[in-house]
Amino acid sequence: MTLFPRRPAASFEFRDILYEKDAPVPGAARITINRPARYNAYSTGALRELATAFGDAGFDDGVGVIVFTGAGDRAFCTGGDVREYADEYLSRPRDYWKYMGLFRAYLESILGCGKPVIARINGMAVGGGNESQLACDLSLAAEHAVLRQVGVHVGSVAAGGATQWLPLAVGDRRARWMLMTGEPIPARQAEEWGLVSRAVPSVRQGDRWIERADASRIRLALEGRDGHRIDLSRLDEEVDALARRILESFPECMRYTKQQVNFFKELAWQQTIGHAREWLALHYTHWEPLEGMRAFVEKRKADYARLRAAAAAGGASETPWGAWTGSCAACGAQGLPQGFRHCGNCGAALEGPEGTGGKR
Repeated sequence: MTLFPRRPAASFEFRDILYEKDAPVPGAARITINRPARYNAYSTGALRELATAFGDAGFDDGVGVIVFTGAGDRAFCTGGDVREYADEYLSRPRDYWKYMGLFRAYLESILGCGKPVIARINGMAVGGGNESQLACDLSLAAEHAVLRQVGVHVGSVAAGGATQWLPLAVGDRRARWMLMTGEPIPARQAEEWGLVSRAVPSVRQGDRWIERADASRIRLALEGRDGHRIDLSRLDEEVDALARRILESFPECMRYTKQQVNFFKELAWQQTIGHAREWLALHYTHWEPLEGMRAFVEKRKADYARLRAAAAAGGASETPWGAWTGSCAACGAQGLPQGFRHCGNCGAALEGPEGTGGKR
C-alpha cells in the first residue's frame, strides 16, 4: 500500500488540456494545451489543470519523462488569454494577483516535477508560451514555429519567466532584443541562439520535405498553397526518440541532475517573481494594460503615442482621464479624474486646471 497511488490520466476529466500516460511512448506522459481556437492561450482554468497534471506526472513512478505541447499545428502556446484578461482582470486588478499565483504554481510545477520535460513546439510560442518552453528542460521546435515576447506592446511585462530566463538561455543582448522589440525569432535562429534545443523540418511540398524552409515557403505551407503543407511527423519522430533516450537512464540521478541544473533558473525566478506578481497586479489599474489589451481584442494598433504625449505635456499617462484629484463644488464628490469637464456624480460643470482630457 502506498500513500501515492498511480492514477489513470483519464480520471482527471480536464476541460482545457489533454493528459495521457504511456504517450507518446511507454513510460512517458503527454500534456497538451487543447485550446487551438485561441492559439492554445491558457485560461485561468487551464493553469489550474496544467499544474495538476504536471504534479501528478511528477509523483507517478510509472512516468519517467513528460512531453508538453499544444493542439494542432499553428501554436504551441501564445501565453495568457488576452480576451479573458480584458474581460475579467482589467475591472478587478486584485484578482490578477490571484491569477499570477496560479501562473507561478504552473511554471513551478514544471521546474519541480522531478522529471525531464520536453517542449514539443508545434507552432508559435508567444509571450507566456515562450516562458513555458523556457521552463522546460529540452525543446524541439517545428521549423515553421516562431518564438516571441510581446509584453511591452500589450501593456504588460514578461516577468513570468522571460526577463529571468532569456538572459540565461540566449545572453543579455539577445534577451533585451526579444523583450524590447517584440521581434519574432524563427525556429532555426532560435536553435542557433540556444533558445530551443533543436529545430526540425516541418514544411513539405507534395511528398518532398523542404529542409531549412525560408519565410516564403513557411507562409505557403501555413496557407496550404502551391502544394505546400505543414507536417509534424518528423517532429514527433524526434520527440519520441528523445523521450526513449531519456528513459534509458537512472531516474533518481536524472531527478537530481535536473535539480542541480535548475540552480540559476530558480535563483533568478525566486528573487523576482514575488515582486513581479505584486507590480503586475497594481499595473492593471493603469492605462497601459487597458489600452494594450483592448487594442488586441479590437484588432487594432495600440495608441502608444497618446500616452507618451500626455506625459510629455505634463499630464497623467497612467490613467485615461488624468489623476483622481478633482472634486465637485456642487455635490462635494471627491476623487474625480482631472480630465473630466462634468461631475460624474451630479453632472455639474467642473472648473480648474487642465488635465489630460480637458478641464475640471
